[in-house]
Amino acid sequence: MARLLTLLAVLVGLLSTVFYLLEQNLESFYILKTDHLHDLAKRGIAAHGNNTREIVRYITAELHQMHPKHINLDEEYIFNNAGGAMGAMYIIHASVTEYLIIFGTPIGTEGHTGRHTADDYFHILTGEQWAYTPGAYEAEVYPPGSVHHLRRGTVKQYKMPDQGCFALEYARGWIPPMLFFGFADGLSSTLDFPTLWRTTWVTGREMVGNLLLGKF
Repeated sequence: MARLLTLLAVLVGLLSTVFYLLEQNLESFYILKTDHLHDLAKRGIAAHGNNTREIVRYITAELHQMHPKHINLDEEYIFNNAGGAMGAMYIIHASVTEYLIIFGTPIGTEGHTGRHTADDYFHILTGEQWAYTPGAYEAEVYPPGSVHHLRRGTVKQYKMPDQGCFALEYARGWIPPMLFFGFADGLSSTLDFPTLWRTTWVTGREMVGNLLLGKF
């Protein structure tokens, strides 16, 4: 028993050291830049107005030109239920330290943001997103061209009003722990196993594919 406890202590110590070193060097793993994504989203809106499809194509075309091996151009939209909200997502990039998706719905939704292990940048493309933090008496309102930055470890209520909203969502930090939030509603309420399987397949394909290319 003593030997087992010693082994566990050594393993915990080693893993803690590895995690600390990785945490201190997360910036070196990112290939996407927050300022560039914000500028790109605004240029897409300026070029295509309320035409969400063309804004998305404008964004992905430039990103693919910059990072051809790491950007998924196949618009595989998948339903996503998380925190009580429902919409659809298209995974543009997924790796251990970053993901970039288009998320939205034309009919509105509302839910819990989740409390995550990554910073989340929600670039509004069309429509609006509203958010609320306990203690506030007014909603945060994010129109097209703005960014809602949900800092790692924080949480809010959010809503996409009935006219709908689509956004370019970028998360940077530790992505795998976020998947539990993404799967929870499917496993506990919707029981939409075909969608869960498709989400797992596309996410895993992109993450593993990027790992094989050396993108952590």
